[in-house]
Amino acid sequence: MTYTIAEPCVDVKDKACVEECPVDCIYEGARSLYIHPDECVDCGACEPVCPVEAIFYEDDVPDEWVDYNEANAAFFEKLGSPGGAAKLGAQDFDPPLVAKLPPRDGDE
Repeated sequence: MTYTIAEPCVDVKDKACVEECPVDCIYEGARSLYIHPDECVDCGACEPVCPVEAIFYEDDVPDEWVDYNEANAAFFEKLGSPGGAAKLGAQDFDPPLVAKLPPRDGDE
């Protein structure tokens, strides 16, 4: 089990969660952030600091965003397990679920 970042993060990427993560397992895609399912230690430190309430324990993702569990894992299909987000840096792609979303208006 792991944590999942859902739709409220798309086009926001606040990164407070990245700063809070003790194991550097939150990676940056083109439009959203993603938690590596194998690197996450399930500490939960990221969840309360998210300003848009986009982070959920995998089993607690609201029904409307449950597809983000799969999208979160799909982000790492090409990357594998790099062993830390900081050394890898931002990526220029997202899984199809996120990539196909219309751009979020900055006023939302």
